[in-house]
Amino acid sequence: MTDSHLPRRTLLRYGAYGAGAATLAATAASWDRLTGADIPGRDDGSLVVATLGSALDPATVSALTKGFHRLHPDIPLRVNAVQAVDWSDFFAKILTQIAAGTAPDLVYVATEGVQLFAQKLGVALDRWVRRDAAELREYFADVHPSLVESMMYEGHLYQLPMEFNAADIYLNKQVLKRAGAGFPAADWSRDDFTALLREMKRAGDAHFTPYFWTNRLWGGVVPWLFANGTNLLKESKAPGGSWLWDAFYPAADRQGRGGGFRWTTPQATADRTEEAYDYLASLVQEDLCTRPEGGNGSNLVGVFSTGRVGVTPAGGFWAGGLHLAGMRAADYDVQYFPGWRTQRHQFGAAGYALLRTSKKQEAAWEFIKYAARKDTMTRLFQSNQTTPARRSMLTEARYAESGPAHWRVFYDTLDRFPDTGPIPAPPQVAEVTDVLLKYTGTALASPRAVGPALRRMQGALEQAMEREI
Repeated sequence: MTDSHLPRRTLLRYGAYGAGAATLAATAASWDRLTGADIPGRDDGSLVVATLGSALDPATVSALTKGFHRLHPDIPLRVNAVQAVDWSDFFAKILTQIAAGTAPDLVYVATEGVQLFAQKLGVALDRWVRRDAAELREYFADVHPSLVESMMYEGHLYQLPMEFNAADIYLNKQVLKRAGAGFPAADWSRDDFTALLREMKRAGDAHFTPYFWTNRLWGGVVPWLFANGTNLLKESKAPGGSWLWDAFYPAADRQGRGGGFRWTTPQATADRTEEAYDYLASLVQEDLCTRPEGGNGSNLVGVFSTGRVGVTPAGGFWAGGLHLAGMRAADYDVQYFPGWRTQRHQFGAAGYALLRTSKKQEAAWEFIKYAARKDTMTRLFQSNQTTPARRSMLTEARYAESGPAHWRVFYDTLDRFPDTGPIPAPPQVAEVTDVLLKYTGTALASPRAVGPALRRMQGALEQAMEREI
């Protein structure tokens, strides 16, 4: 039931934060023997930027290139818009370029690749950020520190965040009206959420599903773990980072910040993890949701827009997707994810990473700065296909046509809940994701499956986290 009107770049962002890590891991593991950048005749002198081709249309790529040329006429630029069906396919094609000795200088990388890329493939941006601090002060003042911290690894900054998407809750307003239910309050609870699903179920028919979610790292079970005050892996902060926080953020914003996230000991058998899975299993048993499907949610727009699904977790990217699919702004809205023990949210972000093999690192840095400019990002993100990392870009005018009415939720998820953080994405994220998806499906297969499935998940996660990348 794929909606053919939803552009592929929107679907790719829907699955961006939770796919592609396996191929990136293969790239990292094979780096030394695959790089052939010194092969003669492989370099035409251009700075090469690899992006997911479907994420930028040809007009945007042209505008990006021409704008950079006006600013830096001495730096020839080639945007390699790699056509791929998803992020995994994208990284596979980047791997092919590396093997052929035609590695790009910059690659657009989402959250799940940040730490792996930093550990094996990327160059820290610290020295350039320090050097050009005066020029970057306006950028950091416009970007939430949580997004910046998610791009750090062991005290160093590897990417400037360009975009992000937090897992908020979209609601079909026609379904709400049919159920006689009001729009939920910002501080609604898990119990409020359950009650709303029951009201929707009573008013629906046999083909209606109140709650739909996709089994993946971003927007799957993880938001419920966060809401219940836990995480799939034990979470802490790396030391360091004060060089950045002290330079760009006021005391209130830098309090509690560190040198990036660390995800270590698996917590699949912890009481709060099992409690979250028990809750989801109870929704399945009440027919308030189906067992989660895998994939990138490409079938969801159709069933949501026609009222066959009532609520679903999604980020700011879906505002543009629903609009382009023909759904009226008045027919849907968005609210924060419901609270439980906490109302902490999860997000995924993306930015440009600089490859170690690049011989044009100064030029690459100039492109990173150019891409992070507000005028550049305004040209890139015109159709609400994502949430811009710059707070000032979220305006009433931006969402006037596409909606939703509560568009402030997208950035206020960070501002209102300052402990909101990235999906758990250690360097072993490929194996962690595979384990999570496999045993989540198993855990929700039957009422008694949760405990045994989580015990097997714990063992598999321990093995995954012991693997050296």
